[in-house]
Amino acid sequence: MAKPEAAASDHPPTISRASLAIAAFSTVVEWYDFTLYLYFSTVLSRVIFGGGSGALLTTLGSFAIAYLMRPLGAVFFGHIGDRHGRRHMLLISVAVMTAAMLATALLPTHAQVGAAASWGLFLLRCVMGFSVGGEYTGVVAYLLEGAPPHRRGLIASSASAASEIGALLAVGVSALTVASMSEADLASWGWRIPFLVGAALAGSVWIARSTMEESPEFHRQQAAGTVPDSPLRHSLRHHRGAIGRAFAISALGSITYYVGITYVPAFLTSAGKLSEGVALWLSTAAAVMVILVTPGIGLLSDRIGRKPVLALLALANIILPITMFSAMASGSHVQALLGALMLAALAGGVSAVGAVATAEQFPGEGRVTGLALGATGATAIFGGLTPWLAQWLVERTGWGQAPGAMIAIVGLCVLPLFLMMKETRPVSSLP
Repeated sequence: MAKPEAAASDHPPTISRASLAIAAFSTVVEWYDFTLYLYFSTVLSRVIFGGGSGALLTTLGSFAIAYLMRPLGAVFFGHIGDRHGRRHMLLISVAVMTAAMLATALLPTHAQVGAAASWGLFLLRCVMGFSVGGEYTGVVAYLLEGAPPHRRGLIASSASAASEIGALLAVGVSALTVASMSEADLASWGWRIPFLVGAALAGSVWIARSTMEESPEFHRQQAAGTVPDSPLRHSLRHHRGAIGRAFAISALGSITYYVGITYVPAFLTSAGKLSEGVALWLSTAAAVMVILVTPGIGLLSDRIGRKPVLALLALANIILPITMFSAMASGSHVQALLGALMLAALAGGVSAVGAVATAEQFPGEGRVTGLALGATGATAIFGGLTPWLAQWLVERTGWGQAPGAMIAIVGLCVLPLFLMMKETRPVSSLP
């Protein structure tokens, strides 16, 4: 089995700054869409799922089930990326995303077609989940392979920062839409606006990606004749340990993000007793916090290594989230803001170092497929399912700190593994 350090080859990068910038920024689409659904979940529960008791839980449950399509899509697109190139994979995936978001914006409501509306949204979520399967991992692999070794942490973390810009756009567009119209107009046609914006954004990303260069790592494999015939079989045979480590890193990153950030508006509206508008604006502040934190953590991982940063963040996620959810459940705007900002800082930190740390577990051959099996598999479980589980626990137990306890448990489970992991920062990046 190839050691993680094999991923740290020092081949000179040949990707232009323009291509790196396009790759990093293009993650806005994936995260705009998925965070939009969660930020808009209370609205969709009324418009598409008919409202009433249990509608919000059904809305989140549909998100969770459809999210399970993500690992399947990741393996599918990972095969394309490892066999035919990273650029080719990223072009196809964003084209499918554009079509799915446009179809969502044109979907009839529950008032118009009844239960068919919820089934239509569910199927479109499945298509979206499948298409974004290779998005984030493909972008991270591309950035890692084109970055100077001593700046891999910073450049790979830019995908996390840019993805949070997508989340910021989602919450901003949602908040403006909710605040600018009556409830009747929102239910009639206004809810479509954020999805139309997303479709236009995805189409723009496809145009930009068409100008990107191919990864120098893939060109190296072509020249050396080492492109795997079956990336899935290659990864399962040679990278089982790396897949497990990537799973653990992504498990913490996923639950901190999806419970600690994207579930928060629904939590504040239900358990925290704040209005939808206030909850969405607080989430906007949380998104800004992630953007501010991410590059600093990426640079820190270049400076002191991935392992110590991951361990410190795991420890913080064991200690702090329960208290933060308790503060947000108090109903105080100030305590809700402080809790949301602290959770966002933790999630942003894990995403920043997790991007480079997961990709560095694999050598170039089979890297995208390995990330699909490890990182994306964890995201499907600890990302897609956890908002639903958090809401279910809060409703069934009445314990507002339950979402924080979920994060703490995952942090406690992965911390020992982080302490035992080998450092993957390239030797050439040492100060």
